[in-house]
Amino acid sequence: MSTINNLKEAFAGESQANRKYLAYAKKADEEGYPQVAKLFRAAAEAETVHAHNHLLVMEGIGSTAQNLEDAITGEKEEFEEMYPEFIEEAKSKDNKKAVWTFDVANQVEEIHAGLYQKALEALGENKDVDYYVCRYCGNTVEDDAPDVCPVCGAKKSDFFKVD
Repeated sequence: MSTINNLKEAFAGESQANRKYLAYAKKADEEGYPQVAKLFRAAAEAETVHAHNHLLVMEGIGSTAQNLEDAITGEKEEFEEMYPEFIEEAKSKDNKKAVWTFDVANQVEEIHAGLYQKALEALGENKDVDYYVCRYCGNTVEDDAPDVCPVCGAKKSDFFKVD
């Protein structure tokens, strides 16, 4: 295996560890273990440092325009190819929970691609736009949360503003 492949694998592993540890922290908070939650969040931050270092060494960060184009390509691959295959496989196994999570992610990845495209087209205008994310499906919207999430049906109060 090459060093670049090792960096890619390390980046993926560190990225996954970050997200997993944040989920673990949330669970620890819910179960009344704030100190354990704090430890998981600290480790998640460290994993982010590692992931960013690997990405920098791979020269995986370009200009903002290049990064937007890369994000559009990645999101399109997910909603055009990856998730439709995952959905069909889950349906064939009658795994309704997997179908749901793949389906909402698929819908939201298409929304993300559109938001990235819009940002790319407006690059340099420095317009101030607020973004809200649904805590259940990840739907991402501009300016204000909808009364009802068009992806999963969640309420407006289930959206949080991203700073």
